[in-house]
Amino acid sequence: MNGNVFVWLNDPLNWTGTRFQAGIIDQIGAHLWYTVIALVISGVIGFPLGLFIGHTGRGTWLVSVANGLRALPTIGLLILLYVMISPLISGRGDAVYLVPTEIVLVLLALPAILANTYAGVRNVEPAVRDAARGMGMTDSQVLWQVELPNAMPLVFSGVRSAALQVIATATIAAYVGLEGLGRFVYDGLASRDFAQMAGGAVLVAALALVVDLVLALVQRYSVSRGVTGRFSRRAVHSDSREATITELEAAEELSSP
Repeated sequence: MNGNVFVWLNDPLNWTGTRFQAGIIDQIGAHLWYTVIALVISGVIGFPLGLFIGHTGRGTWLVSVANGLRALPTIGLLILLYVMISPLISGRGDAVYLVPTEIVLVLLALPAILANTYAGVRNVEPAVRDAARGMGMTDSQVLWQVELPNAMPLVFSGVRSAALQVIATATIAAYVGLEGLGRFVYDGLASRDFAQMAGGAVLVAALALVVDLVLALVQRYSVSRGVTGRFSRRAVHSDSREATITELEAAEELSSP
């Protein structure tokens, strides 16, 4: 089986595609497109809502409701939404399949983004907020200049978690006739081509790892080093050396007549 999967992944025809089936490159593009749509919609809803709940402390029940969405059965919900929505948008191309698929993916990504944004803002040290207000900052300034920068590690963690879940679950798009890496999984299962089915699963896992690595790099260079505590050894050593020299000079001045 492992050898067959390796052969399937190294077949150039599987990457470029044929007249009857799109290749791996095209399917990765479609898979990423579904993922980006779901993450953008989830971010537009969950990010400002999480900031508001975390800053004000009101509406925390929404976080619990959002976390409850994780328990929804994705395939069953997809079929239900397709049956309900398809009569309303039939005859409009892939929209009849795309809309219910994206609703399911958004409901899957929303809890992680909302809950982590809320937790990140809420867990900022009260002393930090008090110090900011003592400096004369308004509520909006405290939120955007103090709470949000300190919450960014958890916010990014939520986005990364949502991205991994959506990439893994976006295979269901093929269940209703859309493209994506799930096409290889479902088509392989239908034709009993287990090398193709396993190859599709490997590609989904590899894509999830690559996207998570990219987001980790973005997080590394977007989050303040003062929040993460990430400083280079050279900078720390230089600062400590300068501090030691300053202390020695001050001691010499005090000891001199």
